[in-house]
Amino acid sequence: MAVLDSIPVAIGTGQEGEDAPTVTAAATTTLDSSGTLEAHGIGYIPEGERYGKARGLFAVWAAPNVSYLSLVVGSALILMGLSLAQALWVIVAGNLFWAFTGVIAVSGPSAGTTGSVITRAIYGIRGNKVVLVLTGWLIAAAYLALNWSAASVAGVGLAQQMGLGGGAVLSGVVIVVIAAATIAVAVYGHNTILRLYGPLSVLLTVVFVVLSAFILANTDWGYQPQQQLEGAPLWAALAGGFVIIASAPLSYNNSPDLARYLPGDTRPSAVAGWTFLGGFLPSVVFTAMGAFAATALDMSDPEKALEGIMPGWFVPVFVVAVVLNTVSNNGLTAYSAGLTLQSIGLRISRVWGVLVIGILGTAMTLYSILVFDFLTSVQTMLELVTVVTGPAMAVFVTDILMRRNHYDGKQLLDESRGSAHWYDGGVNWAGIAAMVVGGLVATLFVSTSFWTGPWAEAAGGASLAIPAGMAVAAAVYFLVGRTSRFGLFREVCA
Repeated sequence: MAVLDSIPVAIGTGQEGEDAPTVTAAATTTLDSSGTLEAHGIGYIPEGERYGKARGLFAVWAAPNVSYLSLVVGSALILMGLSLAQALWVIVAGNLFWAFTGVIAVSGPSAGTTGSVITRAIYGIRGNKVVLVLTGWLIAAAYLALNWSAASVAGVGLAQQMGLGGGAVLSGVVIVVIAAATIAVAVYGHNTILRLYGPLSVLLTVVFVVLSAFILANTDWGYQPQQQLEGAPLWAALAGGFVIIASAPLSYNNSPDLARYLPGDTRPSAVAGWTFLGGFLPSVVFTAMGAFAATALDMSDPEKALEGIMPGWFVPVFVVAVVLNTVSNNGLTAYSAGLTLQSIGLRISRVWGVLVIGILGTAMTLYSILVFDFLTSVQTMLELVTVVTGPAMAVFVTDILMRRNHYDGKQLLDESRGSAHWYDGGVNWAGIAAMVVGGLVATLFVSTSFWTGPWAEAAGGASLAIPAGMAVAAAVYFLVGRTSRFGLFREVCA
């Protein structure tokens, strides 16, 4: 991380424009504290209200990733026909993309505002709103639904074992209860998340380590798939598994939101490093456990398979852990999605933003559970989102490196015509071009369970959406951003 430490940290000193959001004006002198509603929305966090250490980010990212969904995804790799060794290599390689999540987190302390505001520097004041609707809001709602679906499957199973019946009504009640708990965490906000996720990550780790002991005791260490994949089918399975694993870290473009309260002089390498480790370590360990489980268990029904190797007393403990993990994971997503609504331009408070995204996510969850098959939902979702999230993450990282992490938070909040980030009619065409071209290339290279792009077919059915989309998006942004026409980086690239 020495390279990151060579990037200077800039603290915004500009003036907010007359059109800057007013929803957080009253919060400029209110310290964030746990147990009370966070006062700040997307507004600039003054240095006097910054607190904490970068190492606190580890627990913030670990708690959401000690995950039942990781077990499901890990088992999917074995169900795709990979050997255990191949699955483990894919798990490690895909989770290395947490490094990108860590890099973009360094912009939070620098700008003192949210990632959804910082990206105004990339897309322009108006262009950013269009991009955020897709990358920061609709995808957030889809991930809320995905995680709530996973928790509700386990919760409904336990409720049925307790004699509470079944059917659509029970599923609906379980989903609403889990969603309500999640929204409560997101509403209270940043410091509550920071304080709560420390002990929560410890508790979840203990439960999942115990579960891991049961899994390892039943693992078939000599496992080989019934039909050994070779050639193009093997290449396609490896690439498809890689996409599914990498989709998780690439979806977390909200890491600046959780780092923005850190003091402006916090070392960038510490911010990036603790964020990376918090996501990478638990994701690798527990996704691997899913692969181990699939060597001996029928993980086409993960809940039933895992409960079959647990003692009876541990089943409710496990289900509660699944629910708590979902609350922690979706708490981060709902928190940032509420901030995104403010960045899009809706004149609502952060709390109302969280409630809106929570209602939408709940509706999507009810549909995915009551109408659509859960495992199909998981695979389809993870296969498709990287077409958007990969290029978006690549462009964000490229911008940080080109600007040397120099962001003026107050200028970013100035939405007036002629402001520093107004660009060409409110749009930075360098950023828009990078997203469109990168997304188009990723689409041509994507290979899903229901559609394969023509370039993916030429590659033997392998999905190269992530490397192709990210590389092209970064290259387009770098080249177009340096031209005199857009003049995006004149101050740092002269």
